[in-house]
Amino acid sequence: MSTTVEVPPGLFSVLQRASISGVITSVLVIVVIRLIARAFYRAYFHPLCQFPGPKINAATRIPYLIAAFKGNLVPFAGNLHRQYGDIVRIAPDELSIIDPQAWKDVHGHGSKGSAGSMPRKHWHRYGKPVNHVRNLITCKDDDKHMRMRRIFLPAFSDRALRQQEPLFMKYVNILVKKLYGGIEEDPNRKWDMVRMYNFTTFDIMGDITFGEPLHMLEGGEYDPWVSMIFASVKFGSRIGIINWYPLLYKIFKALVPESFAKKRYEHFQHSVQRVTKRLEKGRDSEGVDLWDLVLKQPEGQGLSRGEMDSNSSLFMVAGTETTATLVSGLTYLLLKNTAAMKKLNEEIRSTFANAEDMHMDSIAALPYLNACIKEALRLYPPVPVGLPRLTPPEGSTVCGVFIPPGTTITVPHKVMYTSEKNFKDPQSFIPERWTGEDARFANDNQFALQPFSYGPRDCLGKNMAYHEMRLIVAKVFYNFDLELCPESEGWTEQHTYTLWEKHPLVLKLKPANSEGMGSKE
Repeated sequence: MSTTVEVPPGLFSVLQRASISGVITSVLVIVVIRLIARAFYRAYFHPLCQFPGPKINAATRIPYLIAAFKGNLVPFAGNLHRQYGDIVRIAPDELSIIDPQAWKDVHGHGSKGSAGSMPRKHWHRYGKPVNHVRNLITCKDDDKHMRMRRIFLPAFSDRALRQQEPLFMKYVNILVKKLYGGIEEDPNRKWDMVRMYNFTTFDIMGDITFGEPLHMLEGGEYDPWVSMIFASVKFGSRIGIINWYPLLYKIFKALVPESFAKKRYEHFQHSVQRVTKRLEKGRDSEGVDLWDLVLKQPEGQGLSRGEMDSNSSLFMVAGTETTATLVSGLTYLLLKNTAAMKKLNEEIRSTFANAEDMHMDSIAALPYLNACIKEALRLYPPVPVGLPRLTPPEGSTVCGVFIPPGTTITVPHKVMYTSEKNFKDPQSFIPERWTGEDARFANDNQFALQPFSYGPRDCLGKNMAYHEMRLIVAKVFYNFDLELCPESEGWTEQHTYTLWEKHPLVLKLKPANSEGMGSKE
């Protein structure tokens, strides 16, 4: 005789829920224990535990990612270096270094006799072009990178820049005429000089890269393509945070609408279409632009079409926004340091009797202008953060210290340039530190300033950038007296998303020659 025990339905449901709850609780406990154990290992037993820094930063990447999301990586790293020294552990597997020797050991060719090999670019931290063809920045293979660099080198040589001088002059003169015209219409008009400088640099680079400008100076508005570039910088910087969490990244990719990928593709197609249009002109196009020189390569030894598209898209960001950023920053710093601005104005206006005497070579010979630009690059570098490098499997020796394998290293520009260990009165704008006129700065480590990076992968267009910056500043300050409007006080207090998130730089302008508008230009 058998008996059947009936379990009340309500009790079965309770037991089932209790079983599921127990499983979830067990899983959560295991996860928490694992996280605690990993954090403890990172803080006290990880190969990087010998390097100074907050234990919370060693245990978890969260403080770093919060700073990156908020655009506060510069003060984040700066505070840590002031507290802990030249080499700081800012994340579980990442070091930040502000010893100037790091330029040679991390970005250069390394030190002779040092243990290990040179760190390489941390490719996981760099995006890929839409067409999946590597450009000068993202190319992993050193031989391929050098091949591309050699092809582009003639286009950025001093000889090429002299040939392109009329092109630079054309757009800077348009900028000056636009400013004069606006003042004639309204002497009290307020100008956002960030916009005006951006219009100028994008029109110049558009002509150099594609054989025609973007017509932003002419139209007085941002090209939609350029607006998309600006919007993508901040968005891309924040989205990059997800890459640290593979599961979140997979979820993000699954949830991202197709329209997002489509917009990215359409944005890249702007470059493709412009390159196509330029190539159809061949080498007999008017003027001397980048392609006139690149297309001279023997058949079969030049760039592939994919490399042309990828690099042209790169140039339209790297050769535009950064130049306008420096000129904007220098303008603000001069306005906040009236003695320096007066000295610069005297140098420019006493050197040239009229605007027609102003040429790239003669402007390049102005010592105080060069000093002002260097000081602006120090206090307001267009790329203020460090670009990540990764130590190889055998590790690397940096600044005399062995760095274990698989360590990310960054050399942050802004933090290095404003360290008291490298520069006296580091937060002050003092161009004289670069002229040799003031003995107070004899011990400044001038090698620390490397705003265009250092070594075999430094910025190919730095000479072009210097000429363009000098020309824009010289022309504007020769023709106008500038006044900072109250709404732009504290302008340099900005967030960073790889680049500075700039506010409008609101100024009033009046002709430097009171005898009549346009008499100087």
